[in-house]
Amino acid sequence: MLENIRKVDHMLIKATLTIFCLALLAGGTLVSLQPTKAEVMKPEYKEKLEKLDEMQRYVTQHDGTEPPFKNAYWDHKAQGIYVDVVSGEPLFSSTDKFDSGTGWPSFTQPIGANYLTQKTDSTLGISRTEVRSKEADSHLGHVFDDGPKSKGGKRYCINSASLRFVPKEELITQGYTQYLGLFEKK
Repeated sequence: MLENIRKVDHMLIKATLTIFCLALLAGGTLVSLQPTKAEVMKPEYKEKLEKLDEMQRYVTQHDGTEPPFKNAYWDHKAQGIYVDVVSGEPLFSSTDKFDSGTGWPSFTQPIGANYLTQKTDSTLGISRTEVRSKEADSHLGHVFDDGPKSKGGKRYCINSASLRFVPKEELITQGYTQYLGLFEKK
């Protein structure tokens, strides 16, 4: 009996290594099945995490990047705010959105710096600054120093999959009343 168990274990290990090697040879990546930080640290987000579609989960929980020009908000022009798809934290305003030509939503600044964290990301062999939501620790995208100089020179290049848009007309009903002032004519 013990010998049969060892044979099965050996076969499983061999199969796992074969799949791993084939995936690497094919240029694929393997997504960790480990629980994400949000799943471990914020159990109140568990229900929201379960409702994310495949791309949202890949981007926010596994530091992925969605395809350019094939996402919800790259060319979105409506007035409102963009919030974290997991936590609902307010992140960016349409008043700071601009067309960077990259195919991803780009912003000159966040609604408030206290809603974001930044860390160095060297995954592509170059050093970039990753942007994450503070509360849910969702991966959002990256910030670069090639934005409009007249607005501070920053470009927050953000994945649509990490965002949920709240139209200006729904700010009050969705609990974001304090952001109405962003849309008053000056």
